[in-house]
This record gives sequence, structure tokens and C-alpha cells, in this order.
Amino acid sequence: MSTRRTFVAGAGGVAVSHLASAQAVSANSKLRVAVIGVNGRGRDHIQGIMGQPDAEVTCLCDVDLNVANKRAAEFEKKYGKKPKIVQDLRKALDDKEIDAVTIATPNHWHSLAAIWACQAGKDVYVEKPGSHNIYEGRKMVEAAKKYNRIVQHGVQLRSSEAVQEAVGHLRKGTIGNVYMARGLVFRWRPSIGKKGVEPVPEGLDYNMWTGPAQMEPFSRRIVHYNWHWTWNYGNGDVGNQGIHETDLCMWGLGVDSFPSKITAMGGKFLFDDDKITPEVLTTLYHYPEQKKIIQFEVRPWCTNAEDGAMVGNIFYGSEGYLVVNGYDTYQIYLGQKKEKGPGRRAGGDHFANWIKAIRSRKTTDQNGPVESAHLASGLAHLGNISYRVGRVLTFDSAKEKFVGDKEADTHLTRNYRKGFEVPAKV
Repeated sequence: MSTRRTFVAGAGGVAVSHLASAQAVSANSKLRVAVIGVNGRGRDHIQGIMGQPDAEVTCLCDVDLNVANKRAAEFEKKYGKKPKIVQDLRKALDDKEIDAVTIATPNHWHSLAAIWACQAGKDVYVEKPGSHNIYEGRKMVEAAKKYNRIVQHGVQLRSSEAVQEAVGHLRKGTIGNVYMARGLVFRWRPSIGKKGVEPVPEGLDYNMWTGPAQMEPFSRRIVHYNWHWTWNYGNGDVGNQGIHETDLCMWGLGVDSFPSKITAMGGKFLFDDDKITPEVLTTLYHYPEQKKIIQFEVRPWCTNAEDGAMVGNIFYGSEGYLVVNGYDTYQIYLGQKKEKGPGRRAGGDHFANWIKAIRSRKTTDQNGPVESAHLASGLAHLGNISYRVGRVLTFDSAKEKFVGDKEADTHLTRNYRKGFEVPAKV
């Protein structure tokens, strides 16, 4: 197995040669894609790519060979083709027959995998959140630009025709002066119980699964899905489902920087279980210079909807408000009597948009550019940091540092394990 150092040392040559081949791909040839992480969301990646006329999945990568082999058998049965199976993502990145990768690993791997892919000359579709912390999100942006890669963030509502239309209404003043956005994540999240330490199951490369995170003893409280609820690997629900909504809050308000004031409060009120991240979390993000504010709320259990929205966004203006419900529906309500205005339900294809941008080599063709990954994820990280340190924070968006708060600054990055460091210079 190559080390991080040898991989990067060799990446320059790969990037140059592969970039040339990628740009020379015929319009009639199919883009060859590796899906990295195929246990959960990666299954949707496989289906999404295989549904494109000019792209195909040729490689499945997962640190758990039990998962990889199962998914490969399903793939062969459905599509009549045998994909390559690799356990170490670096082998997929070294493969010159692969043009692009999608990343559906746990959060703690997202940025590093994307950076390595950029260095290897691959275009990237990275699931939300694009980063596990603010530092590595910035480095992912730098890598995409340095290696001229198309890095698409997996916030598929950006490709929804209805949501695009809704943002158009916000821009042209249909609800007047838009001053506030509210993000909602009301998802049924039951107790995960308490899981003890176990031997690492056969077929799982737990060292690679851990990657840049700090090593912990293997437990079902972590692998495969419960990592969301511990800080070492996940970011709670605001950094899970919530990234769709943090992204839309910023997009809809037209803010392209981090807020200067952040506060959060919440906790665990329901379950005595192994979750570490808060079950309930309310966060405020203030942009005083722009006279804008974002409210964000996570609820885990029995709750009411807000004008039909359980997972979505509400935008407030001087003449009315606009509700985005899920990924593909919006409705406007006008005036004190809440009279119905424009509304629509229509979806879109975020993978098709990514492939279009790969073909054109134009980031302007992207609906979910790499900058959106850094900002939407970073907004969630800021709220989590305020919750963890327990106070109102002041943030310098230009420097991407907190003002006069060294403790809060420690949460902007992490101690990376040897061989899995996110480099200062990408």
C-alpha cells in the first residue's frame, strides 16, 4: 500500500497526463466513474451515474469488502457488467482508466478524498458536507482551482427547477425585501442504544475507514451509520441532512461569506444512548452589515411541520414568505392573510449537471460548485463550534478565524493521523 507521501509525490505526473486525456475525451465516449463508498448514499450515486447516457460506473470502492462485493453482485445483475472492486481508494485514484470519482464516504473522509482526487487529475462529485471542518474545506477549494478540476457538491436541490425558480423569486422581490432564512431538519432520529467494543469484522479495513480521524476501538456505535452522531467522524444532523438547508439559506439570501456572529444552544434531552452530538440544536447566524439573519433548527422526534415543511427552508420578506419543502417544491404566501402566490414542484438531475460541466470544463456550468461545499458545510461547522464552546462567537470571514477566541479556533481543524494529513499546500 502506498503511503500518503508517495501517493502525492506521484500525483503530479498522474495529474498532468490524466488531465490531458480527460480533456481529449471524445463527445461520443463515456465518462468512466469510480464510486467511493457504496454502503449508503453511494447506491444512489451508482444509479445516478448509470442513468446518464454519456457516463458509466466502472469501479466500486469500499473499505468494507462485504459491502463492495454485495454491491458489485447487484450491479452485475442489474446492468450486465462486472465493475472493478477496490478496497483502497488510492488504487482507484491511480487508475488512469478512471476519469472521475464520486465520494460517498463518511464525513471525515470527504475533503481529503476530494483533494487526493484533484491531485490525481480526477473530477469529483463529493457528498455533503464537503468538509468535516473549515480548514479542510478551504483546502479542497484550493485543490480544485490548482488542478483545474470540476468538483461538484452533492446538494441536489441546486439542480431542482422548482428551487431555482424559487430563488429567482427571492432575487426579483416577489416577497419584498428578504431579510431572514430559516433552515429546518425535523427528522425521525431514534436512540442508537449503547454499543460496546468489538473485534473488527472480517473484510473491513478499519485503518482505512478511520483515515484522517483519530483511531478509536471498533464499535457499532460508529460503523456503519452511527458515526454521524460523534464529533470524530460526523457533524450531527446540521452537518448531515442540514447541509442541503444551510446551502439554500445562503443561496437564497445571496450571501457568499460566513456570518460575523454565531450562537447556538441545544443538547440531548430524549435518549441515554451513545450519541454525542446534540439531538436538538437551534443556531443563529447574523450578518449585521447585510442586515440578514439565518435561523437553523434540528429536531429529532415527534414534532409539528411548519407550513408543511419538515425538512426544508423558509424565507421571510417584507411582503410575504416562501417555503421550500424538501428538494423540489416551493410555495409563496403573500401579505397578512397569507394568500397563495406562485408555487411549483419540479426536480432536476444533479449528476447530469456535473457531467455537463466536466464536458465543457466550465465551472460556470455547475449548479453546485466547490465554493458552495465550503460555505454550506462551514456554516454548519460554525454553529456546532458555538454549541461546543457554549457562547456567542465573532468570526472574521476574510481570515476564516474567530476573533479573540483561541479555544474556538482549535475546532477549525483537527489533528490528522500520520499518512492522512490534509496538507497546508495542496
